[in-house]
Amino acid sequence: MSKVVAMTLSNLPGVSDARNMFRDLASRKAIAAPRKVNKPLVLYGAGDLGKMAKGFFELLGIPFLYIVDANPDRYSGCSKWHGISILKPDDVPQEHRAEYLLVICIATHSYTSIFDPLTKQGWKDVVSFYDITEAYIDRCPLGNGWFTGILDAHDMEGTEYVLDHWADDISRAHHLQFIAWHSLRQELAFDGAPVTTDDRFFIPQIISTLHEKEVFLDGGAHHGEVSLRFINAVHNKFLKVYAIEPDRNNVKVLRANLGNDNLTITQNVEVIECALGKKSGMTTFYHGLDYASQFSSMSQETVPVKILDEMDIPATYIKLHLEGWEFDALQGSLHTLNKYRPLLAVTTYHKRNGLWQLPDLLIKNLSDYAFLLRLHSWLGTGCVLYAIPKERYSQ
Repeated sequence: MSKVVAMTLSNLPGVSDARNMFRDLASRKAIAAPRKVNKPLVLYGAGDLGKMAKGFFELLGIPFLYIVDANPDRYSGCSKWHGISILKPDDVPQEHRAEYLLVICIATHSYTSIFDPLTKQGWKDVVSFYDITEAYIDRCPLGNGWFTGILDAHDMEGTEYVLDHWADDISRAHHLQFIAWHSLRQELAFDGAPVTTDDRFFIPQIISTLHEKEVFLDGGAHHGEVSLRFINAVHNKFLKVYAIEPDRNNVKVLRANLGNDNLTITQNVEVIECALGKKSGMTTFYHGLDYASQFSSMSQETVPVKILDEMDIPATYIKLHLEGWEFDALQGSLHTLNKYRPLLAVTTYHKRNGLWQLPDLLIKNLSDYAFLLRLHSWLGTGCVLYAIPKERYSQ
């Protein structure tokens, strides 16, 4: 059973406290590990992550028996779950709770707030979905469940440098929370630094600075959800949206969503079908994984890759959500970032380089920026780095 220790602290950590807490976390030995499916499988949570889990297990040919969800009626008309039973927790037979593997597919609430009631209901083997994916990373590139492993001197120095350079203590708290999960599978929380699930990419420090002449670059646009949120945030008054997406299935939905006649904005929106990286050319890409489509040597198909510095888009706000390839894209964009000084929102949770190398790259290459880190979901996911030019930053 994947038992997670939870700890909530009342005070936000300053620079010195953050360093000490980090050293304490780094000195401990992790007890969790990737987990393969070795018994009958049941999923918990029929929302977005549950749907992703369904696709993941179908891709691997690993059957699951049914879904457990506290509100199954919410999904009664969902085509994704057609033909699959969705049970309330109380309706699950006791023998199943004792003998089956239950995989938690919810990242919008703390793991322990879900885990603890389930164990009280008699579930004996409960694990996070991303601990499962990590065990099959050689068959499907869906990640997020990485472990830091032992932190060497370079890791220690780099992480402490980043902790020192966040613009506020909430960022330090969220960074420590992020480290605790990926190092130890410990659920660390701070009273003054809540995980906010509804403002990803649009935290108050971003919203307060948006204006009518924004040029928004949506890297990893998926179906256009973030582009549409941006358009709503600026009340349809902006110069341009560049929605960049490499997955061919996602692009079809993206074009339909951003081409809606009711939006009356089509002339100011451009969809660019490519991936972003540090080197232009053609690279193998795994299509068809929905949110998780990405570069992968497991695929025989390719996509065009462009570097932002060659595209020379005069962006004022850049969002990058590239399933672990954000670091490469940033390496190919440093000239653009220094030339146009955009707002930045970059996901950092897909790969280990989000521990410190990714923020370190930006901190050392962008002058007069304020750097913030925010967690927008649990299970070590939803971590976003925000970089705001100081001329646009207000605390």
